[in-house]
Amino acid sequence: MGEVVGAAIVSHVPTIMLPQEIRYEINDGKEISLIPGFHKMREELFDTLKPDVVIVLDTHWHTLLEYVVTAHPRRTGKYTSEELPRGMSQVPYDLKGDPELANLIAEVGTSMGVRTTACDDPCLPINYGTVNVAHYLEQGEAWLSIGCPMTSRPEDDVEFGQALGEAIKRSGKKVVILASGSMSHTFYPMKELLKYESSDPKNVFPGCREADEKRLDWFYQGNHAAVIDAMPEYAKAKPEAGFSHYLMMVGAIGGRDCKAIGRLFSDYENSVGTSQVHVWFDKPEQGWS
Repeated sequence: MGEVVGAAIVSHVPTIMLPQEIRYEINDGKEISLIPGFHKMREELFDTLKPDVVIVLDTHWHTLLEYVVTAHPRRTGKYTSEELPRGMSQVPYDLKGDPELANLIAEVGTSMGVRTTACDDPCLPINYGTVNVAHYLEQGEAWLSIGCPMTSRPEDDVEFGQALGEAIKRSGKKVVILASGSMSHTFYPMKELLKYESSDPKNVFPGCREADEKRLDWFYQGNHAAVIDAMPEYAKAKPEAGFSHYLMMVGAIGGRDCKAIGRLFSDYENSVGTSQVHVWFDKPEQGWS
């Protein structure tokens, strides 16, 4: 039987792809904690867990009618961001895929009443929510990406996560799920942005830090039911992609019954108003739920 061996919310903020000297320049002469956090995650977790597959729930891939999972045998090329080409230009990527698992996810999702499609079209774009994270964590495992529907509601995302978890169980594979995106995600206006580049959390957009920290406290307690139930309130802080990435992830590991405790693999940081953090959830001894 397959299993989810670990799950995390991870930041894919473009800053992590800038040269070190520029990162230091915009961050008061020091490194942002996200990068050593990735190194620590790779060394302490991935190298020990040795997953067969990493599934990225990518908030920069916006689908419309359904949940879509990549089904390519391999994705390779160079990535330039249309959003920020100055910081992400011709970034090489070479990611092995797992068509068998991708098609199983689509099959199980559809059978459970969740519109799900596996896509192996060679022209399907890749997004930096996957590329940036793989840049630091990939070491030969299969990597799949799943998009976040623009039209889904929180209950839809949890329901899809349940189908994802079931497909993983049937697959016989060890899987790590990465919810790639930020928590609150409000930017300062363009003419003010550069005043808030430092990672100091005091720069997170006003009112959003408090909302994020409440959810972080719930993560530390393993109280995922509280996070799910309070989504209408959290929507005011504009979490990235409506927090779809987290909701799909938690759906796959037990939903409201999940008791997995979160632990930080970075500081809680700012990026021009948005929040950035790595939070890892270990599989509890008694299981995810």
